[in-house]
Amino acid sequence: MKNFAHELSFKTSRSSGSGGQNVNKVETSVTVLWKVEDSAVFTESEKERILFKLKNKINAEGILQTTVSESRTQLQNKKNAIEKIQELVNKSLIVPKKRIATKPSRAKVEKRLESKKKLSEKKENRKFKY
Repeated sequence: MKNFAHELSFKTSRSSGSGGQNVNKVETSVTVLWKVEDSAVFTESEKERILFKLKNKINAEGILQTTVSESRTQLQNKKNAIEKIQELVNKSLIVPKKRIATKPSRAKVEKRLESKKKLSEKKENRKFKY
């Protein structure tokens, strides 16, 4: 879990939604921008992984951006935006474990076949015989 908050840049804008005059005059919505390729915190392989995993959120210039306008204060939205982008990046760096193929045990196979036979017999007994 690396801290790259010093590499982030911010843009503010007016939030949409309810809030009355506050919405019309205060720029509380925060957009956080991060250029993945220019990061000094991550290795090249980590950057490639981030670019691959977050390709839907990264624009053509290679900038990852998220916008937060949940709170009515710019400071709180900025904190939330930093947390959100760090969470996204940290999740993208997790390498999933390789699945090891296994076979069911002999007892499990026999149990399954036995239950299939019982069900088949039950259904066979329901049929009308002449």
